[in-house]
Amino acid sequence: MATARVLQHPAVPAAAHFGISGSHALLRNVALFGEAMDAAMHRHAHLPGLVVFYGPSGYGKTHAATFAANAHRAFYVEARSTWTKRALCLGILREIGVEPAQRVYEMVTQIADQLAILQRPLILDEADHILQAGAIEVVRDIHEASGAVVALIGEERLPAKLRQVERVHNRVVQWVGAVPADSQDAQLLARLYCPGITVAEDLMDQVVRASDGGARRICINLQDIAEEAKKRPAEILDSAWWGGRPLMTGRVEPRTTFLPGATPSSRKMGGR
Repeated sequence: MATARVLQHPAVPAAAHFGISGSHALLRNVALFGEAMDAAMHRHAHLPGLVVFYGPSGYGKTHAATFAANAHRAFYVEARSTWTKRALCLGILREIGVEPAQRVYEMVTQIADQLAILQRPLILDEADHILQAGAIEVVRDIHEASGAVVALIGEERLPAKLRQVERVHNRVVQWVGAVPADSQDAQLLARLYCPGITVAEDLMDQVVRASDGGARRICINLQDIAEEAKKRPAEILDSAWWGGRPLMTGRVEPRTTFLPGATPSSRKMGGR
């Protein structure tokens, strides 16, 4: 029988998945997805149990999923762009810890049986790949046969894509759109990426604006601030202290200098 294990995304400290160390505060998207999972887990027995969590890349959806997986003892699987129906089933069975059968339909039965017996939800990240592989009906089969909560996590257009598959679309009980990070999220992340450092509100607001609400870019900018603080320690790090140094925005500016032998027609994009 499968046993619960603690998941940690390799790019982020563990505390980010459980709120913030020493605090009950949660990042907004962690709280939103957690509430949706709670609602689906406690739904009426006759209601469907699909959850869809969608939004732009970099909004912290995977980190929210990791938190929820640990909180609800869910099985977590991140789909790949090269996966087929068979590969999806193999990935889920590997996560559950069950030796896979030979045929896809047998594997679907194995997965559904285990979810029903263990009463544990399934979280499928990068669900856009599942749709692209034509494997979304496999997910519906698993959900229907097990009655388990199955969460699909994907990009902003995931709801529109699911709309084209009505038998899946009408089984969604919770639609959750990821929201951009705000200053409160940034302050919470600063406890992880700038420990022991006071980042002033004006600099934090500057980071949030430059990052366009993307949690991933906020983390990168906070790390840059922490590194700069090692070189130029100060009691409070504010916008004046930061000066005109660049922040990660995602926008790439043309280079003004070229490598030896390069010409303007062959130049590449660089910068922050």
